[in-house]
Amino acid sequence: MPHSLKTPAIASVLDRLFTEAEKNDPAILAPLAEETRRQGGALDDRKLAGALSQAFIPVSRDVGQLLYMMVRTSRSRHVVEFGTSFGISTIFLAAALKDSGGGKVITTELEPHKVRRAREHIAEAGLSEFVEVREGDARETLRDVAPEIDFVLLDGWKGLYLPVLQLLEPKLRRGTLLVADDIELMPEMVAPYVQYVHSEDSPYLAVKVPMGDGLDVAMWTR
Repeated sequence: MPHSLKTPAIASVLDRLFTEAEKNDPAILAPLAEETRRQGGALDDRKLAGALSQAFIPVSRDVGQLLYMMVRTSRSRHVVEFGTSFGISTIFLAAALKDSGGGKVITTELEPHKVRRAREHIAEAGLSEFVEVREGDARETLRDVAPEIDFVLLDGWKGLYLPVLQLLEPKLRRGTLLVADDIELMPEMVAPYVQYVHSEDSPYLAVKVPMGDGLDVAMWTR
């Protein structure tokens, strides 16, 4: 089976982006973490949104490889991603589609400068034909996504995980896999989502996976 993550085009883009993230994000995240500790709770959403608009906050390389494997082994063709950022996770998802015979990642990002750079990175990796980047609020950009979604990655604004999921639910097929990232990074913000997918009467089978900043993996069972 072909494996494109180590091909020069994709590997070089991922290596560079992970290096950029390692240099860029600590200077943004450390002051926010300190202020959160000093305040004794989560920061105001508006303050967080402004500060994080310049941050990568990418999936780890291991999480990216896990996403790649999940998309390939589930034979997904219709993938939806909430939170493109600079395109790191999108590249892993699109590479999986390329290697398994085709499909499309519909990914959405609110910040225009991130949209521009993500498109550049995806093109540089040679994966543009497998990706559609939509700019704007996910509650609008994902409203017309076609049914029979195979795989969902939630990695955008944490407080929107549950609204975005509920927007997509009518489009899920039985067995759709959902991965929510950063559940340990901002636990207060993702709590409504986690409670929803883990509740006793939930239509999901869900488990927490201790990778990166915490993953929640769920399967739609209806």
